[in-house]
Order: sequence, then structure tokens, then C-alpha cells
Amino acid sequence: INWYRCKVDKAVMSELMKRSDARAFLQVIPQIGLFVATGALAYYAYLQLNAETWPWALPFLLGALFLHGTNGTFFGGIACHELCHKTPFATQFWNTFFLKVYAFLGWFDPTGYRASHIRHHQVTVHKDHDGEIEQPLGLDWHGFKFVLTALTVNVPWVWKNIRFFIYAACGNLTQDGFFKSKWLQRVVPETDVEGRREIIRWARIVLFGHLALAAAFILTGHWFLIVIVNLGTFYCSWLGVLTGAPQHVGLSSNVNDFRLNTRTYTCSWLPAFFYWNMQYHVEHHMFPAVPFYNLGRLRAAIVHDLPPCTHGLWATWKDIQ
Repeated sequence: INWYRCKVDKAVMSELMKRSDARAFLQVIPQIGLFVATGALAYYAYLQLNAETWPWALPFLLGALFLHGTNGTFFGGIACHELCHKTPFATQFWNTFFLKVYAFLGWFDPTGYRASHIRHHQVTVHKDHDGEIEQPLGLDWHGFKFVLTALTVNVPWVWKNIRFFIYAACGNLTQDGFFKSKWLQRVVPETDVEGRREIIRWARIVLFGHLALAAAFILTGHWFLIVIVNLGTFYCSWLGVLTGAPQHVGLSSNVNDFRLNTRTYTCSWLPAFFYWNMQYHVEHHMFPAVPFYNLGRLRAAIVHDLPPCTHGLWATWKDIQ
């Protein structure tokens, strides 16, 4: 596909493509640190919970878990997305290291995802070719079930993801997980022996690593840490949905212009932090080699050739509606 890309001065693009370990650390250290802090807060609240304290301890616990899960849901498809591009850190060791940290905590398969995401960038929202995007590009977000699962936990999704790792650890890649099995078979076919071997190897690390942690938590009398550590990226996905769903929903299919099939919006610093600046999604698709922390500067350089964008999640979702 001959994609349209805005013209950017070579010197400007060279500057925008520069990677920085310091800028990347400013993303991963606070985010992982916040995960540790909210996890500790949730565990402290759990320890205070008893028959006498529950009127205040239970809301305290639920609030802490809400904060913990809100951050944790960005570990898989968002943090790992950018780290799979290998653009955040100038030092590739750190890209690989933090990809494994996020992918372990998020029960995420980076090998299958990277194979899929390369295809996604090549054939974005082209029917029968882009398996990352569910088509037609609609979203049933008005229903009670949608809101409830976004604010709490989507149990079928959790089970589907864990089941994928169980089967994959046994060498079976026929189960749906983050992607439908049919799509995974397409981007990592049987002929890609090394790719499949890596998916299976990582599934075993994740599955048996989490089982070992869960066993240690139970044996030491700290079973509630399973909810905080092993399952801490599976609940309260509301902010992940609000920030991530607008990427392509409601836009055109089968076109060769990212300005028509991809949505950029702007927002305040907090959702931008959790979302790794992917609100600049047109810019990311046009120039995926630009690190996430430079996407705002990239937009400023090409804004004259881009459609206007909404500001804030409220305005963005009103636009989708």
C-alpha cells in the first residue's frame, strides 16, 4: 500500500527520531513505581479489613484496587506496544528488559504481538488483511455490560487470556487470546518455527512464573497478593478503553491515508502518561520510528497537513457518538 505521509524536513525528522534513555525512564519508573505503591496501599487496606473496620476499610480497599487496576491495564497492549517498536530507549537492553517486565505482569505475548503489529502498520484497517482491528469499525459502548466490565473486571476476557497461556505453554497455539487464533496462525505460521518456539517459551515463563508467585503468596499467608500482583492488570480497564478505543473506531476502511482511518486527539498530561502518548495516533502510524515522547513535536511540525482534532476524552467520545 502506497501510504500518504506528510512531508517533514529531514533535519527535523532526524531530531524527532532521536531516542533517549532518560525520557524513557521518566515513563517506566513512575508507572511501575505507581503500580507498586497502589499495590502496597491495597494490601495495607486488606490487612485493616475486619468485622469492625469494614465500613471504612472496604471502600478504602476497593478504591486502592481501582487505582491499581486503572494503571495496570496499560501494561499489556499499551506499554508493550511501544516497547515492541523498540523506540523508547536509546539502549536496546532497556527496551528488552522493560518489555519483559511489562509483558510478564500483563500476561502479554510480545512475539505474536510484534508479528501482528508489523502487519497492522502495513495494512492498517484494510479488511481481511488487518487482524488487529475488528471490522466493521463500530463500538457498542452504551450498554450496561460494557460500562460494568470497564469499571470492574471482564471475567470472560481474563479467562480467555489465561487459557491462551495455559495452552501455549503446552505447545498449543489454537486458542484465542489477545488476538483471535486464526490471526495468530496467519502472522506466525507453522513455517515460522523460531517465532512459535519463542511464543511457547514465553508462555511457560509467564504461566509457571505466576504459578510460583501464587504458591509463594499462599504458603506465606499473603494470598491476597495474588489479586494485586498476578491479576493486577486484569481489572478496572475503564481508562484504557476511553483512551485506546478511539484509535480507529468509526473511521474509514480500505484507504491509503492514515488521516482517514486513524484518529488523533489531545488530552491532559495524566491520561497521556498512562497511554504513552498514543493519542497522537495518526502521527504514530505515519512515522512509527518516532519515540512516543516526541509525537507532540511531530504533530506540531505537520499540523498544517492534518485534520483538526478534538481535545479531551469527553469531546473525543462525543465525536465518536
